[in-house]
Amino acid sequence: MITIYHNPACSTSRQVLALIRNAGRDPEVVEYLKTGWTKVQLKGLLTKMQARPLDILRKTNSPAAELVAEMKLLEAGVLDEDILDAMVAHPVLVQRPIVVTAKGVKLARPPEAVLELL
Repeated sequence: MITIYHNPACSTSRQVLALIRNAGRDPEVVEYLKTGWTKVQLKGLLTKMQARPLDILRKTNSPAAELVAEMKLLEAGVLDEDILDAMVAHPVLVQRPIVVTAKGVKLARPPEAVLELL
């Protein structure tokens, strides 16, 4: 089973989805901007990625850049829990696409990074 946490408005996310499908796979597509995130879900993905919230925090482009600045998420002393809370409240703050397969979990940037999971 393959799951892609996808934003159809993102060209990188669309490229990753196409790579998965071109490999003959039919992934579960989760449009996380519609479904949102839970803290438990994000923590589970991060644990499997061996990453921290800052590693998947979207820092550029509107509205993420404005939210990061407004919430002061890049300032010294910000806790992982604070970033996770912000991601749950504002799903757009999570960088995409995140792909989950039996081989692992990865933020598929650049798009070709997904090939390691197929």
